[in-house]
Amino acid sequence: MSDLQSLRAAIGSFRDDGLSIALVPTMGALHAGHMALIEEAKRRADRVVASIFVNPRQFAPNEDLDAYPRKEKADAAMLEEAGCALLWLPDVAAMYPAGFATNVSVSGVTDGLDGAARPGHFDGVATVVSKLFNQVRPDVALFGEKDYQQLAVIRRMAIDLDMGLEVLGVPTQREEDGLALSSRNAYLSPEEREAARALPRALGDAARAIAGGGDVAEALAKAVASLEKAGFGPIDYISLNDAETLAPMKTLARPARLLAAARMGRTRLIDNLPIEPSQ
Repeated sequence: MSDLQSLRAAIGSFRDDGLSIALVPTMGALHAGHMALIEEAKRRADRVVASIFVNPRQFAPNEDLDAYPRKEKADAAMLEEAGCALLWLPDVAAMYPAGFATNVSVSGVTDGLDGAARPGHFDGVATVVSKLFNQVRPDVALFGEKDYQQLAVIRRMAIDLDMGLEVLGVPTQREEDGLALSSRNAYLSPEEREAARALPRALGDAARAIAGGGDVAEALAKAVASLEKAGFGPIDYISLNDAETLAPMKTLARPARLLAAARMGRTRLIDNLPIEPSQ
């Protein structure tokens, strides 16, 4: 479905029947991580709506908008088989019609990490997600924790703008060797894919060291060295941050996230792990 009037009619029919609605926004090229979102959405609401939109506003001019994988027919089949009730598939003209002049910007949680590495990225995310929320009007929306800063941005936006829905994070889905599932993993050559498993390993080693009382700066430095040895570079960041505010942390005094972004060849990979302070 790519027509907004038809979407609203379908959503209105769900509402007339007293049904609750869950939204799973995606950019397509679906994999098992997305399907985990769909399964959790089915547990949370009567009807699941998925969206596929490769959002040009969250890509910088030097990023991979044109190359981003697009598999709409295969994605639609996966969603239908998974029990998704409706697929919202707008084009750029539907999302950003002529004269579109509005930008949604969230401060604070966007200040560092990908907010610093990819200027303007989260304005694009917040703008498109706010539109999706207004179009679908879900009771709950689900996002993967792999994009943890994005999740924090959307939660902050939903609270600040009184959007009246619950924003839920679903744990990162991983390959057997620990690499986080991502549509961009398809860019990796076989050799790069083999080397990329160093990312979750380095994060796991650092998380265990920090949780065990080790020095944060030392653990992060070791993680950087491990990634460089494996062939990653440049490394945008490896950082310990407050799990809610994403403020940087030098010691583990409250629930935290260990977050990383680094390039393997031409592919930028991100990952994160939760860390809880010892009782």
